[in-house]
Amino acid sequence: MKKHNFYAGPSILPDVTLEKTAEAVMNFAGTGISIMSISHRSKEFVAVMEEAQQLFKELLNIPDGYSVLFLGGGASTQFAMIPYNLLNKKAAYLNTGAWSKKAIKEAKLFGDVDVVASSEDKNFSYIPEGFKIPEDADYFHITTNNTIYGTEIKYDMDSPVPLVADMSSDIFSREVDVSKYAIIYGGAQKNLAPAGVTFVVIRDDILGKVDRAIPTMLNYKTHIEKGSMFNTPPVLPVFAALQTLRWLKEMGGVQEMNRINMKKAGMLYDEIDRNSMFKGTVGNKDHRSIMNVCFVMNDGFEDKEKAFLDFATGKGMVGVKGHRSVGGFRASLYNALPMESVEALIACMQEFEKNNK
Repeated sequence: MKKHNFYAGPSILPDVTLEKTAEAVMNFAGTGISIMSISHRSKEFVAVMEEAQQLFKELLNIPDGYSVLFLGGGASTQFAMIPYNLLNKKAAYLNTGAWSKKAIKEAKLFGDVDVVASSEDKNFSYIPEGFKIPEDADYFHITTNNTIYGTEIKYDMDSPVPLVADMSSDIFSREVDVSKYAIIYGGAQKNLAPAGVTFVVIRDDILGKVDRAIPTMLNYKTHIEKGSMFNTPPVLPVFAALQTLRWLKEMGGVQEMNRINMKKAGMLYDEIDRNSMFKGTVGNKDHRSIMNVCFVMNDGFEDKEKAFLDFATGKGMVGVKGHRSVGGFRASLYNALPMESVEALIACMQEFEKNNK
C-alpha cells in the first residue's frame, strides 16, 4: 500500500533528495568516502556549502547586503540568538501560536517585550489585524506560518522597524520580498532538509547595535565572517538541503511551487467545507495556511474522530492526527507532497462520509 506522508515535521522531502543523500552516505562526490565521514573543510563539501548558499539567494531573489547561514540548534536557538544580537531596549512580537510564545519567552530574558497583538483568545485560530507596530522597538518579530493551528501570514508586511520572521514551515512555498525583512530564519525539517540544520537569512547592517557582549557561537557576525564554517556545520542536512534547492529550481522555482501549493490547499479546503462530516478550524479563508490544513469532525459527529483516523490510516494516510492542543486532524501539504496524496485524502474523506451517512 502506498503511504501518503502528511507529517508536520520532520516531513516529506523530494524523492531525489532522499536518493542523492542516500548515495552520498556511501560515496560522496566520487571520493569513496561517506558524506558523514568527510572533512567539512574538504573542497568537495565547501563546494556544497557555497552552492547551497548561492541557490538559496537565487530562489528567494535575495538582494545584496544579506548573508545566508546554515547553523545548528534549530529555530528554538534562534529564539534566543535574535534578541541576544538585536534587542537593546525593547522588542515587539506578534503572538500567533505556540512558537511565537516560545520566542517571546526567550526575548524577555534580554529586555522589554511588547506583544502588539495576540490570537490566543480563540486558540490561535486567526491572524490578528489592525495592530500598531511601535516605532521605538528594536525589531518586530512574526511567525508567518503556524503548523499547530493552521494559520498563515501570506503577505510581506511593512514595518517601521526591522522585521524578523520565523518561516520554518512555509519557506519556499511562496515568493517573498526579502528586502522587507531584517532576518528570516527557520528549522529546515519542513520544506528543505532533514532536522539538524537551521537557515538564517540576515541583513548584514542590522548587527553591531547592542551594548552587551555576545558569546562567540551566538554572535551572527561569527558565522557571517566564516561562511557558516566557524565550527563543523551539520554536514549531512546541508547536503540534503542542496538537493532540495536544486529540485526546487528544476520544478520552476518558488513561483511554480506557490501555484501548485495553492491548488493542493484549495482542493482540500473545498472538500472540508463541502463534506458534512468535517469542518475547518480556521474560519477566515484569508488566514488559512496552505502548508498545514487543520480540521475537526463537524458538529454532531465528534464521536467519529477515532473512527476516521483509523479509517484514514488504513488507507495509507500517515501523520494526519492533529496536534493535541487542537485535536482533530492536520494535513501538512509541503512542497514535496504530490497532488496524488491530496487526492487520496479527499477520496478517503468522501468515502468515510458515504459510509457514515
